[in-house]
Amino acid sequence: MVTFARMPLTSRRVRLLMPAAAMLFLGLALLIRVVDDGALRQYSGTALYASMVWAGVLFLWPRMAPVPAGALATAFCWLVECAQLTGVPADLSARSLAARLALGVQFDPVDLAWYPAGVAPLVVLHHLVLARRTASPAGRPAGSC
Repeated sequence: MVTFARMPLTSRRVRLLMPAAAMLFLGLALLIRVVDDGALRQYSGTALYASMVWAGVLFLWPRMAPVPAGALATAFCWLVECAQLTGVPADLSARSLAARLALGVQFDPVDLAWYPAGVAPLVVLHHLVLARRTASPAGRPAGSC
């Protein structure tokens, strides 16, 4: 019997899993919006937005290592946040709900700290999944004595 843990983590599997992960993050964000109207709603939405970007990075580059994937996702989020200083995202957001959700409306320096908070746990999980998949069946890393 072949279990999921022993199945190779191929680019195709990653590309199939990442949209599901993004939908999970989006669903969680929407659920929080329904039950909370305060800081949890604000900051969890920011962190979960970054989590969705991380899923997008791995969808596009499924073989990317954990730290570069997390760095790219965080950098993208910071770029979008800093673009809000120009007023262009606010202008686009006034015309489109999709633009408002993807680009935001106004710069919030606190969000710069919440993006890595949404990505860091996923980087750790990504690393653990890769480490587990490269370990030998006896539980020791491949090539160890």
